[in-house]
Amino acid sequence: MQVTETLSEGLKREIKVVIPAKDMEAQMNERLADAKDRVRINGFRPGKVPIGHLKKMYGKSIMAELVNEIVRDKPTEILSERGEKAATQPEIKMTEDEAEADEILSAKADFEFSLAYEVIPPIELQDNSKIEITRPVVEIADEEVEEQVRRIADNAKSYETKDGKAEKGDRVTIDFVGKIDGEEFAGGKAEDAPLVLGSNSFIPGFEDQLVGAKAGDEKAVTVTFPEDYGEASLAGKEAVFDVKVKDVASAPEVEINDELAGKLGLESAEKLREIVRGQIESQYGQMTRQKVKRQILDQLDEMYMFEAPSRLVDTEFDNIWRQVNTDLEQAGKTFEDEETTEDAAREDYRKLAERRVRLGLVLSEIGENAGIEVTDEELQRSLYDQVRQFPGQEKQIYEYFQKTPGAVASLRAPIFEEKTIDHLLNEITVTDKTVSKEELMAEDEDETAPKAEKKPAKKKAPAKKAAKKEEAPE
Repeated sequence: MQVTETLSEGLKREIKVVIPAKDMEAQMNERLADAKDRVRINGFRPGKVPIGHLKKMYGKSIMAELVNEIVRDKPTEILSERGEKAATQPEIKMTEDEAEADEILSAKADFEFSLAYEVIPPIELQDNSKIEITRPVVEIADEEVEEQVRRIADNAKSYETKDGKAEKGDRVTIDFVGKIDGEEFAGGKAEDAPLVLGSNSFIPGFEDQLVGAKAGDEKAVTVTFPEDYGEASLAGKEAVFDVKVKDVASAPEVEINDELAGKLGLESAEKLREIVRGQIESQYGQMTRQKVKRQILDQLDEMYMFEAPSRLVDTEFDNIWRQVNTDLEQAGKTFEDEETTEDAAREDYRKLAERRVRLGLVLSEIGENAGIEVTDEELQRSLYDQVRQFPGQEKQIYEYFQKTPGAVASLRAPIFEEKTIDHLLNEITVTDKTVSKEELMAEDEDETAPKAEKKPAKKKAPAKKAAKKEEAPE
């Protein structure tokens, strides 16, 4: 086998591979000899079939098997001998001319093919102890725990229909149809919708206009959608909702005590508070984790500057660009609405894709150097989490991960990345800083991401404000 490098330009490589016809024929003859004793052909005793006859009958099919095995196995072997890692699966090219292919399968011509790929650039790991970050920590006040517990108690209220007018805290059951300029709009209609007055779960001003209503009342409720409403076609517009009140119900105040905890399956009110505190800590902990991870990635981005493989960047850009356009379409917005242009957005997102690819390669190198591995148990837990998101489709999801190449890798990658971040946290300098929950929840200014990446919140009408979760580069 002759291996010749025909292109070495930046990260791009092209390799020409030639396997002489005599070598291919020798391998074919070995397989024919091995098959000779097993083949049963009419007119010949077992083991007495001439090699020439076997070659005539099976030679080309065996050569085809050899060609498939070579293009499957040789690229990995060649890259290993060259000490290179391909960024993506090498592109393999061979003759498409039928006559030339027949010559190869007949062992009359050398088998030639080429490999085109990009190498992963060598990454010289730097001293992680140089990284210094500030970890924002929120001290959870007892008042916040009590507020959450009170919400749980309110949700446990037992409402009963009452006579008379609705007051704040009462639950009304309504039918409504929303109209703008006399025309109904999508998402503005519902029947038998429960609404607790004062819960602020509908558009501002909607609930206030139902205070004092009685069962059977019909009211025209006029509200204006907020300017930052997620559905651009509704934002800032005045709407009139024709509302029919079908029921008014009230519930006595629920005391937070052991009896309430018992109804919730807990042994005491203190246990309820303990669980609620743990949930709040977990929520804030996730936000803290994202802020910490972002700081680490930003500093790694400054520490490691190298050319990223263009094919990986292209793939990452395509994924980002597809999501950006989907988000804009769902929000009914354009790039101009986001104070940019499509060309400028493309340039910005291209830079973001390059950053993500570089950071992904850096984290991979750090993790591998640290001996980090993803266990089968961790993959199983991740798969189970995926399956839980699709109730009733468990079988299809399991089959997808079993049959789809690269699907399991998509589970392994984020686990590996998070374990690498954990490894870095043990090597870098971390300074805790107590912050308010508002400071923790505030979005960081992202200089690497254009405005369009800040995804608009999706809302229904009437609806609660949707919270935005910051995404860290993968």
